[in-house]
Amino acid sequence: MIRILCTYPFLSSTINFPLGRTTLLPSKVCKGYSFLHLGNWVRAKTPFSTRTVSALTRSRSGMEQVLVENEVQQVRLLDSVNDEHGGVIVELSESMDSKVFASMLKASLALWRSQGKRGVWIKVPIELVNLVEAAVKEGFWFHHAEPKYLMLAFWIPEGAHTLPANASHRVGVGAFVMNKKREVLVVQEKSGIFRGKGVWKFPTGVVDEGEDICAAAIREVKEETAIDTEFLEVLAFRQSHKSFFEKSDLFFVCMLRPLSFDIEKQESEIEDARVFSYK
Repeated sequence: MIRILCTYPFLSSTINFPLGRTTLLPSKVCKGYSFLHLGNWVRAKTPFSTRTVSALTRSRSGMEQVLVENEVQQVRLLDSVNDEHGGVIVELSESMDSKVFASMLKASLALWRSQGKRGVWIKVPIELVNLVEAAVKEGFWFHHAEPKYLMLAFWIPEGAHTLPANASHRVGVGAFVMNKKREVLVVQEKSGIFRGKGVWKFPTGVVDEGEDICAAAIREVKEETAIDTEFLEVLAFRQSHKSFFEKSDLFFVCMLRPLSFDIEKQESEIEDARVFSYK
């Protein structure tokens, strides 16, 4: 069947025409956008009046077609998968002209709207950045960015969206490493707020994506001092706000036991590393 999306609020939102017989429309009903969903393609002529629709039939290949007074245009849809919240996810991978993408996006949005979809996510790899402007013009906004892609979001229903926000916190670790002599491992950094101030501090760093807090603490000590350690416990944590690009920050202090004792400082980041007696 063909579904016509009306642009006038006082008319029914859709008009459905069954296939398999001729349907004639004696007068103009409304203006809108039509589409006939054929896999990843739609047959469309936009905008149009229903007066232009003269008949519906089946083509010899078995695919449904719309016959109109003016030439009908075939528009390809964006490949998408349904998410678990009534929305769709699009992962772009094919290079294309921005005008072609804009046409595909308009047709896809019309279909998703008619299907009652909610949120739309479009993942744009960095090599297809030329397509971002077309999506923004359709109402998409930047949700988050990673080194190799940008995630765009769109909300189809009326009213405020309920899409989840981007990650709000960064997670950091500090390592309290003390040997059997009650000596504590400390470092001086070559950069940052303590550079050149003679301040000694615990080895610290940021937890990588998918990394456990305990593993991050062990890794940071190894990178900065070449000391091997094992995790014992979390001693304390704190939360702060407006820390890094306006994000909040969670910082965990972990107690580690040293397994080796020969310090070798990290040349790129550490000015000095040593142990001090803790009394």
